[in-house]
Amino acid sequence: MKTETNFVKRGACMYEELKNGALFDLSHSLAGAALTQCEYPWEILDQIGSLIMTLGQTLPEDEYKKQGENVWIHKTAVLYPNVYLAGPAIIGPRTEVRPGAFVRGNALVGADCVVGNSTELKNVILFDHVQVPHYNYVGDSVLGYHSHMGAGAITSNVKQDNTHVTIRFQGSIIDTGRRKFGAILGDFAEIGCNSVLNPGSVIGQGSRVYPLSMVRGVVPAGHIYKTAGEIVEKHA
Repeated sequence: MKTETNFVKRGACMYEELKNGALFDLSHSLAGAALTQCEYPWEILDQIGSLIMTLGQTLPEDEYKKQGENVWIHKTAVLYPNVYLAGPAIIGPRTEVRPGAFVRGNALVGADCVVGNSTELKNVILFDHVQVPHYNYVGDSVLGYHSHMGAGAITSNVKQDNTHVTIRFQGSIIDTGRRKFGAILGDFAEIGCNSVLNPGSVIGQGSRVYPLSMVRGVVPAGHIYKTAGEIVEKHA
């Protein structure tokens, strides 16, 4: 039996679960004020570079050092040997950037984060206390407060046919208007090792994804993604 779906154009959706206020505590990122000006988190993706440039000019010089071309690093951050940082980028207080990390630019990394060995970041916002500690790729994505990606977990940010990334949710297909869009992780989301978050995946606050999963669409807040056909409510 075929399920009927509605196609919702960019900007037309009114789904509360996908809005910034439902996914994040905005006080835990330097991008918080800018996100309040957006209804949905993917709307900030085109603004990350310019946002970093604006924020960088306001950072206290006694707390941050400017390195290279538009890279601001907090003086308490720990950068291990053999890391590559391209600007614009901000690395927050007490954050660790471990050996082999590749920050390609347009990366706003909060306080107390871990950017691990052989992890690649590109056009991202990492809220405070985010961990992407081992062999992760995170592109065109927003990761909420205390979210965590297990070893080898990645975001896929482009569809194979290069069309706009869409989100399937509640019987509708939401056109994000973006060709590149990885994933949105709400606060305290946990992604299991070697999982793939397909373009436009949204993981709600406090939700978990089992290891080796291939996720598409929305995992509601407070749920566990076991398989595509088994998303269950999380119990304390």
